[in-house]
Amino acid sequence: MLNRQENEVMKAVYSMCDGKGSCLVSPMEIMSILPEKKKYSPDRVEKILHSLELDDYFDLIESDRKGEKMYVITLHPNGEAYARERLQMRRSVAFKIGLSVAGAVVTFVVGLILKSIFS
Repeated sequence: MLNRQENEVMKAVYSMCDGKGSCLVSPMEIMSILPEKKKYSPDRVEKILHSLELDDYFDLIESDRKGEKMYVITLHPNGEAYARERLQMRRSVAFKIGLSVAGAVVTFVVGLILKSIFS
């Protein structure tokens, strides 16, 4: 399970690869997609990319292009299934919220029934 920052970076990488399976990006391109209020630094993005690589979401190869650091990112099956995993996570959260609301309604109704019986 990814934390919030890893999730935001993985979402940016997935959108940059755009179904091709691999892409060539710079840290600044990734940072341009990330939310500005989080104040990501290139070093922080690099650390997050390496942790996602360790989690087997993609292969990360560092390169230089005219003095600018570039990353060659090749998605693994975990990375390619990122959108599906994210959708399943949202469904799971929605189901849990719905279950909690249904439980509260049932508890309220049972309480009203018991109150009317014993009053």
